Amino acid sequence: MSEQRDYRDTVFLPKTDFPMKAGLPQKEPGLLARWQSEGLYQQVRENRAGQTKFILHDGPPYANGDMHIGHALNHVLKDMVVRTQTLLGKDAPYVPGWDCHGLPIEWKVEEQYRKKKLDKDQVPVEEFRAECRAYAQHWVDTQREQLKRLGINGDWDNPYLTMHFEAEATIVRELLKFAESGQLYRGAKPVMWSPVEKTALAEAEVEYEDITSTQIDVAFEIVESPIPELVGAHAVIWTTTPWTIPANQALAYGPEVEYQIVVEPSGRRLLVASLLEDGVFKRLSGAFDDYRWTTGWRGKGSDLAGTVGRHPMHHLGGFYAEPRPFLPGDFVTTDSGTGLVHMAPDHGEDDFELCKAHGISPKFIVEADGRYREDWLWLPRTDERSMSVINPKFNAPEGPVCTDLREVGALLSASTDYQHSYPHSWRSKAKVIFRCTPQWFVPMDKPVIEHIDNRQEQRWENEGGAQEPKKTLRQAALDSLDQTRFVPEKGRNRIGSMVESRPDWVLSRQRAWGVPITLFVDRKTGEYLVDPEVNQRIVSAVNEKGVDAWSDANAQTLLGNQYDAADYERITDILDVWFDSGSTHAFVLESGRWPDLQWPADLYLEGSDQHRGWFQSSLLESCGTRGRAPYNAVLTHGFTMDAKGEKMSKSKGNTVSPLDVMKEYGADIIRLWALSVDFTEDHRIGPEILKGVADQYRKLRNTFRYLLGALDGFAESERVSPDAMPELERYVFALLGELDAKLRKAVDDFDFNTYTRSLIDFCNEDLSAFYFDIRKDRLYCDAPTDLNRRAYRTVLDTLFQALIRYAAPVMVFTSEEVWQSRYPDSASVHLLVWPDVPAVSADTVRWTALRGLRVQVTEAIEPLRREKTVRSSLEAEVTVPSELVPEGFSDSDLAELFISAAVHRADSDTVTVRKSGDAKCGRCWRLLPDVTEDGGLCDRCEDVVAQLDAVS
Repeated sequence: MSEQRDYRDTVFLPKTDFPMKAGLPQKEPGLLARWQSEGLYQQVRENRAGQTKFILHDGPPYANGDMHIGHALNHVLKDMVVRTQTLLGKDAPYVPGWDCHGLPIEWKVEEQYRKKKLDKDQVPVEEFRAECRAYAQHWVDTQREQLKRLGINGDWDNPYLTMHFEAEATIVRELLKFAESGQLYRGAKPVMWSPVEKTALAEAEVEYEDITSTQIDVAFEIVESPIPELVGAHAVIWTTTPWTIPANQALAYGPEVEYQIVVEPSGRRLLVASLLEDGVFKRLSGAFDDYRWTTGWRGKGSDLAGTVGRHPMHHLGGFYAEPRPFLPGDFVTTDSGTGLVHMAPDHGEDDFELCKAHGISPKFIVEADGRYREDWLWLPRTDERSMSVINPKFNAPEGPVCTDLREVGALLSASTDYQHSYPHSWRSKAKVIFRCTPQWFVPMDKPVIEHIDNRQEQRWENEGGAQEPKKTLRQAALDSLDQTRFVPEKGRNRIGSMVESRPDWVLSRQRAWGVPITLFVDRKTGEYLVDPEVNQRIVSAVNEKGVDAWSDANAQTLLGNQYDAADYERITDILDVWFDSGSTHAFVLESGRWPDLQWPADLYLEGSDQHRGWFQSSLLESCGTRGRAPYNAVLTHGFTMDAKGEKMSKSKGNTVSPLDVMKEYGADIIRLWALSVDFTEDHRIGPEILKGVADQYRKLRNTFRYLLGALDGFAESERVSPDAMPELERYVFALLGELDAKLRKAVDDFDFNTYTRSLIDFCNEDLSAFYFDIRKDRLYCDAPTDLNRRAYRTVLDTLFQALIRYAAPVMVFTSEEVWQSRYPDSASVHLLVWPDVPAVSADTVRWTALRGLRVQVTEAIEPLRREKTVRSSLEAEVTVPSELVPEGFSDSDLAELFISAAVHRADSDTVTVRKSGDAKCGRCWRLLPDVTEDGGLCDRCEDVVAQLDAVS
């Protein structure tokens, strides 16, 4: 036999320089530098100028510390929103920003002072603020480079910072709008207070941790009552904050709760709620030998009206000798305790409101550092009595409060085993207290808001022609939430319930680094000055010099000639930092500094914790000044947990740094992870998860690599009309159409998990494992002019044009690399618009059945492959049940679709396989009847080789 010819040079294998190995950590920085040098962000702006706008307003991350995985997830999602909207042809600018004021930064600068053993209060406030500003700027610059490294395309050279003078002036202007409309008041109310940081805190600045506290039962002797049996008895209260007993001014009962007298062995009579007797007994029984109850008077709480008790320390006289009235409190329950609650209006919201309603005022007993006042009668600052009230030793059974109560016989029980959730400052991690101090508030329930119908500012009039009554801030906010889209929908109820129940907004903080509450208060009347001309001078001064413009030295200049600075108190408190961030919509969307933006925003996107943070502060600020929310839609994401589903913590050592991930894998892997998880819920990340994501990335990369290689040299002259294509090609077009519709819906729903997974599944299952696998024979072996090969390459080109666009918002670096590999002289892939997909129909039900049968055939062949009976499916001769074959497919069609030697039909229930007895084509490797001997050519290959030989 003569030597057989080597036909490898006649086979059209894919050809591309696009590497299989990604090397993202090395390639991505170069692409970033290119985008920056070419001004990609500005190119996109110019490209989309005049189109429908889509405005995502960036919620400002805090300017302290390196980017963490939460930052990465959040900004990838924002970038995905902006890029997909841009892909749809919209003008979707992105202006990043940072929150720069507030306690976290001030606290860090103070730490630097403490390390140097310096007192920050001895430093001129302007100098201290300058250090805070420099600290914030350092972290803005650091985070900016880290976020850019993720491939986030935005106006990085011109971000918004709340410490920009123009921003500070806008915040002041927004505050003064509240003042001018009567939406500010100064009042003394209990607020959450951090003794460590010496300032009031907002709810959003508080986190709850489980602690174990001292619980005590204390007896208050009843000295007056319309019920004779109660006089001389002792009302029992229960509390987990012994330190509040010195501030007690009353006792509260539940009007519908049943109470009764029980008698201890000593003969002392105790008043408790009937339903709580067992719990009281368990706590008190250890304090008395052979403790037994005997019952006495029983009645409803409403019967206690007019009853008066006295403080256990009444013998000290003065404040403690004053009567302690029994007051009705709807908040009193029988869930725990004794059914009677001691009232300290200095240290509780319910306490304050109930006492206020009965003419009882707070005494301001506890100072800013959490210690009792030096002059306070009961607890002068000596020894352990000088400790902060949050110190566990102060509240312990051996502490000063319990010791004094025990000495007068009022301490019935004390134990250190009560476990409960308690608020802590999320910055210092120290416990907070409720402390009554003079603060500035925005009222939630004062009718001051003009009615604004959804998006059009207009006054509504009733049938009688009278103007509709003004709304409260609470009602305006709730109405606006009804008009807002929430993704996921459950966010609506979450923020709605918070707005429904929230107290008045505490605006003031007793710190230095922030925007001041720029109010002058008349020393005689206590009213703050409302003068538009003065307010304009204040805004202008801050716009020119920043917050340092608000000073005693400038007071007379700001007031002008009409007022004497000596007659006014210049408020020195600063604003709650949430008011700063809640005002960013005014500075960023309305100021004109970024002319591409407009108000309101189409979307706010942050973590679910911002329902009580930025989403809510923005809502309240905007409703208070504009009558509606500054956003049309709100998207929230969950939190990133470790691989076990546990909360990440540096102390646990289970954190995942996006900076480290980018060094090992590249930014596209983080992006693919962030857009693959169900981010609307809490989700996970870890080494194994990232390995899985990297594997998915490799499959997507190889899909594009195959497309690039298979399309090598593709020319428009090859293109085939869908009408002239084989049925398989038309079916793939139909699948592409389904994918296109699914992705469009996912973009509209902000469902990026579905978007990304649908794209991955299409590439892996419909293309790589099905279409590419079947058609590689046509690509490799058909003649270049063959209609079937041309049709395949036409479909591949259409797939490439669509898939590169679909993938561009997800894998921003890789998609650019792929695009430039095919079109090295073209503009960026990120300037493209959503693809036009051919509208081709196909009998997808029939093809789905065929693919199901194909899976059965593949499974039937696999055992023969493992046994090495056949080396590939090309050697397998398959018999399939006739009833499983959809109409319209010939046996030769099935052989091609199953990638087998031959297919037969039979009236059987199962698929059977045997090795074909035909010879193997030396070029296409198929076993066919028209091949006379192994290594010879089939009819098709013989024709193709003849054509090639003739040309050469």
